[in-house]
Amino acid sequence: MGMAEKKKPGPSVKDPEVYEALRDDGASKEKAARIANASAAQGRSEVGGRGGKAGDYEDRTVDELRKRAAELDIEGRSSMNKAELIDALRNH
Repeated sequence: MGMAEKKKPGPSVKDPEVYEALRDDGASKEKAARIANASAAQGRSEVGGRGGKAGDYEDRTVDELRKRAAELDIEGRSSMNKAELIDALRNH
């Protein structure tokens, strides 16, 4: 492992992709590891949709939908309208 490598999680992190994304967003190593491991154990969509029912996209604002699309790294989200965002999120 060279010094130039990105901040690599320890071997205990089960979903390195989620861990890296959280670290890039400024989460602590502990928090990033906790969320990454929860998402690996239960599936990312399960952990991501915890704040109420994940299917109720119609009840969310466009800003909330864009934020969720950003979490999922959906391309073109900034130019999508509400219906397109909902469609993209459901079919991600």
